[in-house]
Amino acid sequence: MRTKPIEDVVAQGGDDEGGGPRLRRRLGPLDLMGFGIGIVIGTGIFTLTGIEARDHAGPAVIVSFVLAGVASLLAALCYAELASSVPTAGSAYTYAYATMGEIIAWIIGWDLVLEFALGAAVVARGWSGYLAELLHLPGSMFGESSTVNLGAVLITLVLGGVATVGIRQSSRVTNVLVVVKVAICVFVVVAGAFFVTAANLTPFVPPARPAGEGESGLTRPLSQVLFGLEPSAFGIAGVLTAAAVVFFAYTGFEAVANLGEETRRPKRDLPLGLFGTLAISALLYVLVSFVIVGMVDYRQIDPGAPIASAFSSVGAGWASALVSIAAVAGLTSVILVDIVAIGRIGFAMSRDGLLPPAAGAVHPRWGTPYRTTVVVTVGVALLAGFVPLSSLANLVSIGTLFAFVIVSAAVPILRRTKPGLERPFRAPFSPVVPVLSALACLYLMTNLSVETWLRFLAWMVLGLVVYVGYGRRRSHVR
Repeated sequence: MRTKPIEDVVAQGGDDEGGGPRLRRRLGPLDLMGFGIGIVIGTGIFTLTGIEARDHAGPAVIVSFVLAGVASLLAALCYAELASSVPTAGSAYTYAYATMGEIIAWIIGWDLVLEFALGAAVVARGWSGYLAELLHLPGSMFGESSTVNLGAVLITLVLGGVATVGIRQSSRVTNVLVVVKVAICVFVVVAGAFFVTAANLTPFVPPARPAGEGESGLTRPLSQVLFGLEPSAFGIAGVLTAAAVVFFAYTGFEAVANLGEETRRPKRDLPLGLFGTLAISALLYVLVSFVIVGMVDYRQIDPGAPIASAFSSVGAGWASALVSIAAVAGLTSVILVDIVAIGRIGFAMSRDGLLPPAAGAVHPRWGTPYRTTVVVTVGVALLAGFVPLSSLANLVSIGTLFAFVIVSAAVPILRRTKPGLERPFRAPFSPVVPVLSALACLYLMTNLSVETWLRFLAWMVLGLVVYVGYGRRRSHVR
């Protein structure tokens, strides 16, 4: 339970030369928002909207996105305080090390590696599928039925190369992709508004009815198994269930906090990057979901391609190609930011001695943790190429929420242990807001299936074996 002195954390992320290897400060607030929107606006806006409207909330999926946005805002307030106070690589891992102890920090770091690596692999396979559909490529090499998903491997290797060469190059590529997909999302809202009808929005909250019959205990949410609750669709309960699911569409903004050591003015720019990401993403989610449920009856929504099918249903099928382009751009930026984030986490853990020193080596010209990034890229490419990951996708969500709980708890702990620490941004109404954030995230975790929890625990046990065998004895704090 030994903690890392906050003075050491600040020194490592500072501008003096005494803190050991460091990354280069090259990012501004617009770059941070580009990275944030690049990872947040991805599969959620292209799939979750239709699925949750059809299966759980009806037109009230709009409210679900609002509620999920509020829960994300609570976590973002905690991230903003810690990121601006301790602007260094590692985000939640570093915050836990300074407040709760080394073993908790290791668990969080190991958890974040799972979140971002698996997320990149899942999205790479989705990217390959969208590209195959857009360009009519053979499913034997680009589809889920392929032995080796060539498209997923290639896009991972290309983007891993971009992430290795430099943070500025990664930022430029991400910003271009973000402009493309945000522009097409705005087009969807403006063009789709002409086809919205009041009849499709009534009833706004469909009457509740039972759902989920025949599910096994492992596939049911943990809360239902523990408390003997019966699953239901629609009604207020359906809206809340949908909110728990679409919350995961907002996850990823914490990758902005991972870039604290590469931000030119972190005390000002990190909060701007975090809140700018959430504000733009939430606005797009709410508007796009409104247009979809307004264009087509929620019972007729195609869950695989809700936006494209909505335009097709009103005779505007020509727009589906634009939507596919936006999906490819959106998923590309998600993969890139995931790989960038893992590199920074590995760098921070190596600098603390919990991973081998080679993992933290910074390239003298590119200024990036190139060895970690290369290893991560190869690992993600192998996963994306050979392993169908649809059954493991929920691990991304539980990893994110677990990190959010730790970050929320770290805010009041650090205020108590280091009251004199400079805090350019302070989360309001502490400890009330951090406690609400932690409780909201814990509630959402209980809405994940039992099998997801079991897989998550298995990954944590493996991480503890690695820590006991290597990191515990080589820790620089020790």
